[in-house]
Amino acid sequence: MLRRLERLLEMDREIRSRARTTAGRLAKALECSERTIRADLNFLRDRFGAPLLFEQSKGWHYTTEDWRLPSVPISQGELFALTLGAKMLSAYGGSAYESELRSAIARLADRLPEQTWVNLQQLAQEGVLVRPGASLNLDPDIWHTLERACREQRRVKMRYYTARRNQESWRSLDPYLLHFSRSNPYVTGLCHATQEIRWFRVDRIRELTLMQRRFKVRSDFDPQQHFAQVFQHEVGGEPRRIRIWFDASTAPYVRERQWCPDQQIEEQGDGSMILQFEARGLNEVKRWILFYGQGAIAREPPELVAMVREEIRAMQTLYEVDQ
Repeated sequence: MLRRLERLLEMDREIRSRARTTAGRLAKALECSERTIRADLNFLRDRFGAPLLFEQSKGWHYTTEDWRLPSVPISQGELFALTLGAKMLSAYGGSAYESELRSAIARLADRLPEQTWVNLQQLAQEGVLVRPGASLNLDPDIWHTLERACREQRRVKMRYYTARRNQESWRSLDPYLLHFSRSNPYVTGLCHATQEIRWFRVDRIRELTLMQRRFKVRSDFDPQQHFAQVFQHEVGGEPRRIRIWFDASTAPYVRERQWCPDQQIEEQGDGSMILQFEARGLNEVKRWILFYGQGAIAREPPELVAMVREEIRAMQTLYEVDQ
């Protein structure tokens, strides 16, 4: 919505200029397709009653000079939320939208008194601190190309870096949707190399080509069900019942968050607790348990218990070696 609003405001400015305005010129100025421009022109005419007319000598122009694009009603709180949202999105790997958001917010700010906008901007920049941790190198061009591929349901070919194997490989992907998980940007879709629904870190895509071939989302892919059974960001495998014990000093930190939609908590008499849920894959669960150190113990399934024990043994061996 913000991107369309920004286009409409810029389009209005171009049409009011003295130069001959065509769909091609508007598309070049706004960096979008002529098809998008024509849709926006129709939107201006149908939704806002813009007196638009095209003539060879004048191009697109308003037949009534005193017509104005309706003002956008926006409160101080709404503008502050957008300003803070832009800051958070940028901090958490969403730099692909940073310039568009800042531009749109600046235009919306024109609707408020200058001093009000300065105060809001100062509060968002100085009064609220966003600490995302390590930053990501997210390529805006790759993100926007994936965004278009998802919207138009077009296959992509990508050169992808797999951190676990420290290797790059070429893959064909039907991108279904983009999302963030634990501050990391992902694209989820059908990987043709494995014929499975897979997640790929967008910042690990080294090269991307948008193909002409279109696809249909698999009929057995249900986004809500898919994400409901994902713990952190590990996918694949059959759902497994997970049971983890947390001691009394660790339990309060676990209770204060919803880790899975179907989670259940069994309170123990000594202040400890057992967390139970279903998830696909065990590696992320193992890493999560190890994060809490001696404050967490894996109870089920047996495979998870064995994985944690093996990891602890390997770590102990490393620390027993003389440095």
